[in-house]
Amino acid sequence: MPDQHYEPERALAGTGTGGTMDLGVDEAEVLQEPPAGPDGTGPQGRPRSLWSDAWRDLRRNPVFIVSALVICFLIVISLWPSLITSGSPLKCDLSQAQEGSQPGHPFGFNGQGCDVYTRTVYGARTSVAVGVLATLGVAVLGSVLGALAGFFGGVWDSFLSRVTDVFFAIPVVLGGLVLLSVITSNTVWPVIGFIVLLGWPQISRIARGAVITAKQNDYVQAARALGASSTRLLLRHIAPNAIAPVIVVATIALGTYIALEATLSYLGVGLKPPSVSWGIDISAASPYVRNAPHALLWPSGALAVTVLAFIMLGDAVRDALDPRLR
Repeated sequence: MPDQHYEPERALAGTGTGGTMDLGVDEAEVLQEPPAGPDGTGPQGRPRSLWSDAWRDLRRNPVFIVSALVICFLIVISLWPSLITSGSPLKCDLSQAQEGSQPGHPFGFNGQGCDVYTRTVYGARTSVAVGVLATLGVAVLGSVLGALAGFFGGVWDSFLSRVTDVFFAIPVVLGGLVLLSVITSNTVWPVIGFIVLLGWPQISRIARGAVITAKQNDYVQAARALGASSTRLLLRHIAPNAIAPVIVVATIALGTYIALEATLSYLGVGLKPPSVSWGIDISAASPYVRNAPHALLWPSGALAVTVLAFIMLGDAVRDALDPRLR
C-alpha cells in the first residue's frame, strides 16, 4: 500500500477560537467536504427558508388542498358567474314564489319568485369582495401602525395601545347597527370601511408583538451597528421575519369578515336591496322557512361552506408557518 503524501496546508483546521489543530489526511479531507443539503439535496443544496418549508408542508396537507380548491372555485364564480348560470339575480316572477326545484331552477324560488340558484351564485361575489378587500385594508392599516409602535416604542406605543383598547371595547354588531344605520349607500364600501375601522386593532397587536420579538434578534443588532437606517431595518430585516403571524391571523379573519357582512345584511344595516347578498336572502327567507325551507338552506349552506373554507385555510397556514408545530 503506497504511503499517503502529507500536505500541511490541507491538514490544518480551524478550532473555532482563532487557532488551528493538526489533523491527519483523512480527517482533513472530511472537513473540506461541504455538508449535504437537507432531504438529500446534495452537497451544493442550499438550506430552505421558512416560506419554502411552509409551502412544502401546505402541498402535503389535505386540509389546505380542499380549502384552497373551494376558495378558488368561489373566486372564479365571483369573477365570472355567467360560467355556471345564465339567469339574472334580479329577475323575479311572483307566480313562482316559494316553488321548489324545477328543470333549469335546481334550488327553486324564494318568496319573491327569484331563482335561488342564481342569487346564491351571485351572492358569492359580494361575500368574497367584502372579505378580501376588508382583510387587505385591515392587514395594511394594522400592520403599519403595529410595526411602527413596536419598532419605535415610547410615547407612540403607549398612545396606540390606549387607542386599540378603546376599539376593542366597542361591540362589533352594536357598532354596525349604530354606524351603518345612517348610511344609505347600496355598495359594499360602507361595510368594508366599517370592518376595517373595527378590525385593525387585532392585526396591530399581532404586528406589534412580532416586531418587538424580531428587533431583538442578533442580525438586527448587527445591522444597526453597521449603520443601517431605521427604514432599512424595519423593511429589510424586521418586516420579512414578522409578517408570518399577520398573514395567519388575516387569513382566519377573512372568513369572520364574510360572516360579519352577512350578519349586518341580515339585520338590515349592511347591504340593502337591490344588492345581492347571502345575508339579504337569508333575512328574506326566514319568515317563510316552513313553506319554503330551500330558500333559506341554500344561501345559508353557501355561507357556511365559504366561512369554513377560509378558516380551514387559515389553520393550515398557521400550522405551516409555526416552527413550534413541526
